[in-house]
Amino acid sequence: MIKDKFKYPEVNLQAAKEHGLSIEEYDKIKNTLKREPSFVELGIYSVMWSEHCSYKSSIKMLKTLPRTGEKLLVDAGEENAGLVDLGDGLATSFKIESHNHPSAVEPYEGAATGVGGIMRDVFTMGARPIASLNSLRFGSLDIPRNRFLLEHVVEGIADYGNCLGVPTVGGEVVIEDSYSGNPLVNAMTVGIMDSKDLISAIAEGVGNPVFIVGSSTGRDGIHGATFASEELTEETESKKSNVQVGDPFTEKLLLEASLELAGKDWLVGMQDMGAAGITCSCSEMSAKGKTGIKINLDLVPLREKHMNAYEIMLSESQERMLVVVKKGTEKELINIFKKWELDCTEVGIVTDTGNLEVFHQDELLANIPTESLVLGGDAPQYDMPYEVPSYLDKINTYNVEKYDLLNNLNKNLLSLLSNPNITSKSYIYDQYDSTVRTNTVLGPGSDSAVIRIKNTKKGLSVSTDCNGKYVYLNPRQGAMMAVAEAARNVVCTGAKPLAITNCLNFGNPKDPEIYWQFREAVLGIGDMCRILNTPVTGGNVSFYNETIDSAVYPTPVIGMVGFIEDISNHMTMNFKNDGDLIVAIGNINPSLGGSTYLQHFYNKVEGPLSNFNTVDEVNVQNLCLDLINQKIINSAHDVSDGGISVALSECILASKDNLGAEINIEHKMRIDELLFGECSSLIIVSINEQKLYDLVHLSKEYDVRTQTIGKVMNNGRFLVNDSIDVSKKELSKAYNSSFSKIMEKVN
Repeated sequence: MIKDKFKYPEVNLQAAKEHGLSIEEYDKIKNTLKREPSFVELGIYSVMWSEHCSYKSSIKMLKTLPRTGEKLLVDAGEENAGLVDLGDGLATSFKIESHNHPSAVEPYEGAATGVGGIMRDVFTMGARPIASLNSLRFGSLDIPRNRFLLEHVVEGIADYGNCLGVPTVGGEVVIEDSYSGNPLVNAMTVGIMDSKDLISAIAEGVGNPVFIVGSSTGRDGIHGATFASEELTEETESKKSNVQVGDPFTEKLLLEASLELAGKDWLVGMQDMGAAGITCSCSEMSAKGKTGIKINLDLVPLREKHMNAYEIMLSESQERMLVVVKKGTEKELINIFKKWELDCTEVGIVTDTGNLEVFHQDELLANIPTESLVLGGDAPQYDMPYEVPSYLDKINTYNVEKYDLLNNLNKNLLSLLSNPNITSKSYIYDQYDSTVRTNTVLGPGSDSAVIRIKNTKKGLSVSTDCNGKYVYLNPRQGAMMAVAEAARNVVCTGAKPLAITNCLNFGNPKDPEIYWQFREAVLGIGDMCRILNTPVTGGNVSFYNETIDSAVYPTPVIGMVGFIEDISNHMTMNFKNDGDLIVAIGNINPSLGGSTYLQHFYNKVEGPLSNFNTVDEVNVQNLCLDLINQKIINSAHDVSDGGISVALSECILASKDNLGAEINIEHKMRIDELLFGECSSLIIVSINEQKLYDLVHLSKEYDVRTQTIGKVMNNGRFLVNDSIDVSKKELSKAYNSSFSKIMEKVN
């Protein structure tokens, strides 16, 4: 047995269980090492085999996703983030990840370090971050704790992103009871780089030196990966030390220093020290290079005295990188980091042993085959049991006729516009700097954010989307609809969908019903991505999103990236001209099943969902793109939460001056279902009447049904089928001031 001068607790089965390891996993460790592990080794295995790092309960399902494509420059999981070719030597790197549990305990630091971590994943590859997005979910704002979480999560995101000078350009905020006490905080970053300057996360070349660069190492974040792999309990508050502490100013310096390394022929590899810190970066980089790493912890810069080897190896202190350079070029690396006033310390060497060797105080404390630690190596992979949840039979018996028709549709629309999941989130996104660096063409509040690629005509459209209620009601269809909506939002700005990243937020995977939700959702994502030709570049799985009472809604958040060849041809949702016709592209077949309307007025979350036809979805998206590229239409906006009436209201509210709309839709359904029911594959566009023939002609080529449903009017009103007649001023009051009022009521 390896021993240490520091007096560690005894290593036995009980210690292994306290580290989150099963009996079988503990036996596997002993068989791999052919001895009992040391306490340091036990800690290393516990974080590397945690759900957060090993994906042991999810990896077999993740392998079913489409992970390659003609535009992908690296396969999913190959590097820290995805990389997609944009032509002319340019590429975009992007990824989304969760920081749910840390944000539940320390909302400011949890959210801030979530932003910092995903930024590092992108710029570690050599890409400059140009945009940040987020997907946030909280419980009812009638509960003060949820308001506290929202306020400080938003503050953490804003402060970190604003300090870095990276615009926060979009995202989503959802308020649902199921997220009470277990918020979801998913952060996404998009970067741009010269594709030839890709920095790989690899350690190779025996004898090459290994450096830690950036911040010093403290005790913050120890066992953060393990913490992220367990349920939140009443004892969670005691685990604040598991939450990292961020420093955006240091990260800004680290960003610039890292980008200066891009293209250097003496740079071998670099990786962010995120989850599991030094342990993870050493293990993954050496395993990828089929080498080993020998590291001397006496050399690691520390900001706290008397840290032992266990603490140093498991610390998740932020703003740190592991860098490998060619032997003899150490001075070049040191000079770059000296220029940026950052630590740059040689701590180890690349070996040919295939092992992670950890020395401290002249003693060997860990000697582990790196292949046994990593995903894709000998880390555990499980076939999890699953079964259809019993709740589905109870909630998918929806029948519209059992709900009385509400009388005052004017009042109903205004009330729905004030719902926290529909109303404007300007209260939140106004705290973000969305225009820094001057490349933001469309920011928060749009269907999808649009970012100009500097010094080119090109642009990117980026969106995050998921309706957790839909996935709860029908996991496979709901996940397919999440991918479709993310793509549709991108298309409505004039961008062709390229690829996705995902953040899969679910409850306890050991619960067969939860795992069935997860399995079905992954299959649905894979199905829709193959249909849209948008491969999965990577992402994150976040399990154990539960409180004492229940799991959160299954929430597979989709981060979609689309490409615009000519940024001047982007599209917006706002009506442009008095007299333009308003046309619905796609079938108008809404359903109140799973709708915000049903939940808002009747407090019911039940299905089934509206019919979803993948052929129609593809055709509608392709038609819309063609209409934009041929400059036939003047606006485009997809129909989602709240149905047609809400979508039209948003078009009006985004429009200048006194522009309103007069709508008359032919239908054979209940008026509330028509106006407030939800469906996919439907886009509202406006068009000059003289170009209507072109639209109709093109729609026949794509086999898409179109229907002229109204006209843009310079009357400052919204009129629908003699059922709704409200002023633009009334719409604005309900939509633009409701969220701040909701927040104020919770004091």
